[in-house]
Amino acid sequence: MTDTSDIRDRFWKELSSSPFVMVGLESSTEHSLPMTAQLDPAANHCFWFYTSKDNRLAPGGPAMAQFSAKDHSLFACIEGTLSPETDPAVIDRYWSKQVEAWYPQGRNDPSLLMLRYDLGTAEIWLADLSLKGVFKMMFGGDVRSEMKGKHAEVAL
Repeated sequence: MTDTSDIRDRFWKELSSSPFVMVGLESSTEHSLPMTAQLDPAANHCFWFYTSKDNRLAPGGPAMAQFSAKDHSLFACIEGTLSPETDPAVIDRYWSKQVEAWYPQGRNDPSLLMLRYDLGTAEIWLADLSLKGVFKMMFGGDVRSEMKGKHAEVAL
């Protein structure tokens, strides 16, 4: 049995190793977009995205982000609110050559927008099976008991 804090810790570890999420505004019928989360280990209540002022996420507001770990051993749906980040220190903190590649005029590109994603709750699923569970699945056995305790709804 895995407890909620273990599941939350595992989520942050997996997101740190592959910070790519699909994000969509709750008020929109447009598809979600792949975004790279800028993470701060000391700020586990939010993360940030660089984007442009004409991006469909630019209006901000209530949003949902979906995450899948690299090895598909963890999945999460993350509820939160997007808003413009205007603090130059935060914008500079995460600036990198990889980010700069998206902005022809660099850090001072007029289309640059950083969005802060203030996190609400998340629903997280651990999908890693034990060796016994893998054999059960291979031979059509019932794996539902294997998944008990591997799901949590958590506040982030």
